[in-house]
Amino acid sequence: MARKKQPTDNAYVLFDVVYQDGVKTSNRKVPSSEIGGLDGDEPARAIIEAQDRKIAEMSGNPRGPIKTITRSPNQ
Repeated sequence: MARKKQPTDNAYVLFDVVYQDGVKTSNRKVPSSEIGGLDGDEPARAIIEAQDRKIAEMSGNPRGPIKTITRSPNQ
């Protein structure tokens, strides 16, 4: 008999990010504990920018400025 799938904890919220140069990245993870409240999704921008800086340090390829951030519909 197959095992039931364990319920997942929504520890992350997924975002789609569009950069100034038109590049789009999908399903960027942001901890759900960091967003919401009075600021809504605005703290996600700072978290994604920090992720971009870390990726740029590791790869040597910096990202451009973020144009828009929206919640991913694939949740």
